[in-house]
Amino acid sequence: MHEGYEQALVLAARDGDPRAVDQLVAEYLPLVYNVVGRALDGHPDVDDVVQETMLRCLTGLRTLRDPTRFRAWLVAIAVRQVRDRQADPYRARQAGHPGDDVGQPVADFADLTILQLELSGQRREVAEATRWLDPDDRELLSLWWLESSGELTRDDLALSLGLTNQHAAVRVQRMKATLDTARIVVRALTARPRCADLDDLVAGWSGRPDALWRKRLARHVRDCGYCGQAQVQLVAAERLLAGIGLVAPAAGLVAGVLGMAGGAAAVSGGAVGAAAATGWNAATGAAVEGLATGTTSVTGTAAGTAAKSAGWVLKGLAISKPVAAAVATVAVAATAAVTFSVVRADDAVPAAALLPPPTSGAPSRVSPDPTLSPTAVPSATVSPTAKPSPRKTAAKPLPPTRTTAKKGAAVWDFPAVNAGLKAVGASWYYNWGANNDRMPASGVEFVPMIWGTANATDSTLAQAKREGDTLLGFNEPDMAEQANMTPAKALELWPKLQATGMRLGSPSVAFGAADTGKWLDQFMRGAKEKGYRVDFITLHWYGGDFSAAAVGQLKGYIQQVYAKYKLPIWLTEFALIRFDGSGAHYPSDAQQVAFINGATDMLQGLSYVERYSWFGLPSTADSHTGLYQESGALTPMGTAYRAAG
Repeated sequence: MHEGYEQALVLAARDGDPRAVDQLVAEYLPLVYNVVGRALDGHPDVDDVVQETMLRCLTGLRTLRDPTRFRAWLVAIAVRQVRDRQADPYRARQAGHPGDDVGQPVADFADLTILQLELSGQRREVAEATRWLDPDDRELLSLWWLESSGELTRDDLALSLGLTNQHAAVRVQRMKATLDTARIVVRALTARPRCADLDDLVAGWSGRPDALWRKRLARHVRDCGYCGQAQVQLVAAERLLAGIGLVAPAAGLVAGVLGMAGGAAAVSGGAVGAAAATGWNAATGAAVEGLATGTTSVTGTAAGTAAKSAGWVLKGLAISKPVAAAVATVAVAATAAVTFSVVRADDAVPAAALLPPPTSGAPSRVSPDPTLSPTAVPSATVSPTAKPSPRKTAAKPLPPTRTTAKKGAAVWDFPAVNAGLKAVGASWYYNWGANNDRMPASGVEFVPMIWGTANATDSTLAQAKREGDTLLGFNEPDMAEQANMTPAKALELWPKLQATGMRLGSPSVAFGAADTGKWLDQFMRGAKEKGYRVDFITLHWYGGDFSAAAVGQLKGYIQQVYAKYKLPIWLTEFALIRFDGSGAHYPSDAQQVAFINGATDMLQGLSYVERYSWFGLPSTADSHTGLYQESGALTPMGTAYRAAG
């Protein structure tokens, strides 16, 4: 969230604006849920602790003197609530606690993280290794994970724990060493075939991770020639966590917290507020104290009880229409994985009217229209598998058009290209071809491409050179149905592209741009050896996870590619589409809109991302990702893209 906007939101909520209160809850609930869920390892008390944390935040909001420290203040409350719950002798909810009478967690947070964020490889190993940490290390990990993924700063982490930055750094280093030990244990246990000596060692083990068995197994791994391979090529955990988004809370929890938000805010200046939270010491940044005094749990409230029993069903909740709309938005498409923004869908008052816009021009958000049916319609490049349902047109006025140098569109044959590009605020476009003779657009930059082997001719290159000073390289050469070229063939033809003198973008691979040994890695190593020029990296990305995690997954991919090549990035195709053996699958319009909101905000904020273009501009009978219809109407995705920038 933009810093100025965040402060304005906190101030408005502190002054009792009910809309600001609801939006503040929606913005920060995922952050609190991830801190508490990871610290308590997903045990049944997680929802209770999250609700209590948010209640204490709202009822104590008037005591917060410095809104710039809201995030650290809120996390401090969450940490204190976790500690209080762990120390409660009558509950003993900690993972692996002897005599625990509540059994295993309802939802293991490591599994939830792996499932929602679609983690694999060493990222998955990190998530699984968290089960082996002691409670104190899990608490610290819950904050450091968020620091590594960009949700918290080191100042936030230290302040929320009541530590100096130096002390926090020492604790983080110790925790990371324990986490790395747990990672090699996980790797050794999951190796196939597994070490026979290790099998003998774990014969008497219950299977429940704990500190004692972590030490025993780590000692074996260090001393065993076979298992010792688990310690090889261990990527730093902070690199693996960079760009990973937040685990989304269930809609029932979101509904319960939003339902109680209004009532909590109403008493924030009274006895409950005074008892629930004490002041933040602005001079020293000391952690919140005395939060256990006057505890008022929301577990038994009507909203909380209804939300828990409802689960993912929103029927029967006694909440206002704006709140219900926000809950529905979160349930089907929580916005960015990184910020998890939620915009209120209220017919009476536009969401933009809630708070003054950020001073630096942060984008207005477009709410998914709940009247639109989430139909699955194939894209322009995939054979149709389902017929689209008729859409209802939204009566809401269009948001202002935002045009930035970064924002563009991928366009296939489309007569209304000129009007469409202007309607969505694109400053540039491309059509996978060397010229735009069939679909010229005035006032919008065209960028040519040399698609494949057959296009790398003198005449085609001459056409491309007449179009401008930037040239895109081969299109998905790692795909048989696309340019279908080996890295060696691409390198053989590259001098022709280089001879144009134009600024050159790399071939745009479909997969694995950051992976060692894959197509792009081979090409870039060959180009370096031969002294060839590549001025920027072009990427394609299609997300198969339709949850709020998608934005974080895209960000992580871009960050990995940039870290590998240290060249500017152009993201020339991106959207949410899941491809499998049965064809292409699409999210609802609301989910696609939420992704556009979060992804474009993220892309605008990454300085090394020079340009991005959505796939694609035209909306046709077989394209469910299109932005603009030939009739002149924007799709919901087009409306969202129009406001991006």
